[in-house]
Amino acid sequence: MSVRKTAMILFRVLLLAFFAIVIGGSVFGFSINGWWVFMPLAVALAIGSVVGRSGPRREAAHRTPVEVDPPVRGRWSALNSPATKVPSHGTHGYGQTYAIDIVAEPEDGPRSRPGFAVLWPVVRRVRAFPAFDEPLYAVADATVVRASDWRRDHLSRNSWPAFAYLMVIEAAVRETGGAGGIVGNHVVLDLGDGVYAMYAHLRRGSLAVRAGDRVRAGQEIARCGNSGNSTEPHVHFQLMDGPDVDSALGVPFRWRGIGVPANGETFTAGQERAEL
Repeated sequence: MSVRKTAMILFRVLLLAFFAIVIGGSVFGFSINGWWVFMPLAVALAIGSVVGRSGPRREAAHRTPVEVDPPVRGRWSALNSPATKVPSHGTHGYGQTYAIDIVAEPEDGPRSRPGFAVLWPVVRRVRAFPAFDEPLYAVADATVVRASDWRRDHLSRNSWPAFAYLMVIEAAVRETGGAGGIVGNHVVLDLGDGVYAMYAHLRRGSLAVRAGDRVRAGQEIARCGNSGNSTEPHVHFQLMDGPDVDSALGVPFRWRGIGVPANGETFTAGQERAEL
């Protein structure tokens, strides 16, 4: 077992210990006063911080990006992009160093993407977002090594009250459930040469593949959802050096015909395959 994996297990055990102390004290009435109550939480946060700051080694961080097909078709825009900052999500944890989030931005059609709300509506249904249920495609010929789609698609968290709830309470609870609680429904593809692609926050029950399947580039493998630690239906995509997001480190990528869109940049995917 790798050091990163061991650290993440210890991180979750300590979080669970803290929650057990607080909840146990409330239920059974024993005193939870004193600094010792917060020791498990403090140590857990310290471990999480170390893991989050520990990224790929210098030589790996400067490797040539792996070129793959885009995982979507149509018009999208980028959020939390490695073209804007690295690590893109503010942490190296869960192999996210070069991860990218993208949201659908159709120019016309029945749905446009709702904006972020200050107070109201606090939450929205997932079908209010054009990304929901959009098909996702294999970015290369690959073998499916992990596939999970049993978690529910929850309401959006794209208002300040809902976002605060997500970051302060919901994310901590999800952390105790393992990496799957954070990435939600997901699929991991083995692209070969020690490179793995992960798609996160998939729609419940949408997987068209299972572990062990061989897929071709451009084959539909799942659909976009809002499971796991997600503010709204979107595609979270990343390359890693291993199949386990607890222990993997990020690998830089480029989408064929697109590159790596920066935060707020809109792009259209699918034209490059039509031209082949």
